[in-house]
Amino acid sequence: MANTECHIGIIGAGLGGLAAAIGIARSGHKVTIIEQAPVLGEVGAGIQIPPNSSRILKEWGILKEIEDLSVRPQNCILRRYRDGKKLSNLNLVPLVEEQYQHPYLHIHRADYHRVLVEEAERLGVKIQLDSIVEKIDFNKPKVYIKNKPDFEADLLIGADGLKSVCREALLGRADPPYLTGDLAYRITVSAEDMRKDPILKELAEQPNINIWMGPDAHAVCYLLKGGGLYNIVLICPDNLPELVSQAKADLKEMHDFFEHWDPQLRQLLRLCKETSKWRVQNSREMSSWSHPSGKFVLMGDACHATQPYLAQGAAMAVEDGAVLGALLERIKGKHQIPDLLVVYETIRKPRTTKVVQGSNHFGRTVFHLKDGARQQERDRQLLEHNDKPFEGYPNRWADPVFQEFLFGYNAFTEAEKAWQKYEEGTFPGTAGKYLAKL
Repeated sequence: MANTECHIGIIGAGLGGLAAAIGIARSGHKVTIIEQAPVLGEVGAGIQIPPNSSRILKEWGILKEIEDLSVRPQNCILRRYRDGKKLSNLNLVPLVEEQYQHPYLHIHRADYHRVLVEEAERLGVKIQLDSIVEKIDFNKPKVYIKNKPDFEADLLIGADGLKSVCREALLGRADPPYLTGDLAYRITVSAEDMRKDPILKELAEQPNINIWMGPDAHAVCYLLKGGGLYNIVLICPDNLPELVSQAKADLKEMHDFFEHWDPQLRQLLRLCKETSKWRVQNSREMSSWSHPSGKFVLMGDACHATQPYLAQGAAMAVEDGAVLGALLERIKGKHQIPDLLVVYETIRKPRTTKVVQGSNHFGRTVFHLKDGARQQERDRQLLEHNDKPFEGYPNRWADPVFQEFLFGYNAFTEAEKAWQKYEEGTFPGTAGKYLAKL
């Protein structure tokens, strides 16, 4: 527990903001979340919880509750788009789970969000709803809320996602999400219906991640809700009108695009009764996440939104929250908060940048290759080295070096090591020993 209780304000009650609230409340501080929505809840469908994230949930004592609502995929399979041929198979249970001592899980986003809300409230976190941020005074720090009293705290954390009001306030200019050139169809179908179909039965009965890779597109599919739902995400070239980020989808257009893909995938898409399509958007790299006052910092998608191709976006936000909580647990007083933000950003920024860049690279140079020489070389490497992947292996989750970087990360250990350097006076950019001993 921290030596001095601080009041921490978090703007945004998404997965990242809630994770930060839990981590910080556990460290002994008072936490208030400012959320613009009038009621709490999450939209969307499936979300992946890799071992670097489930490790944090275990430490917080909520992994069992998450597991009860999750599906544990056995394998991650990369497939050829035309015929579904298996090109690479990463065994998750038992190999990855044993190596990292924590599971890889699939859960419905709404279930995940609900568990985090309940744990935050159990820890005494106050969640103030229907609160639209109009302005931020970074020096006090203070939040001006539409038609409500101002809110002051010792530290403000902006966790308001990709379309972040906090990021724009910090930059002092508009900073809308930029277009990546991709869009996503998000679909769920009944696994019971799949089990009635001899072509689809195998997909519904085996809890695997199945990924079909093709020209300019890919499909990611896995079970949810105890095996009752099948989650489908289709990534295709963006053809939405300029100012539209989401629209109801034309099923014929979707079927036409995948006309020459694996018959099993096409049969799966026939179960889709309706869907929408969403732009895959991103944020640009920031030079800094924090304000010079040392009283405000960004986290999660507000400062390092990523394309979803490594399935690490939510995990990065949860890691941010865990690191913030672990660092705040160690402070001896409010005077150390500015240094704490330097430590947080210094240890988190390089990692999130590598994930953002790695996700973009994975989509462009592995998943979306057009038929031809590069695609043939990708397939050759995947097939020939499936049993012994090498550094740079096209399946980035199976690349032993990149996999260790992704899944082996321990947010608590990294925070502890960094704070130890700070207290020794050897952490760059901080006052170190002087402030530590005040």
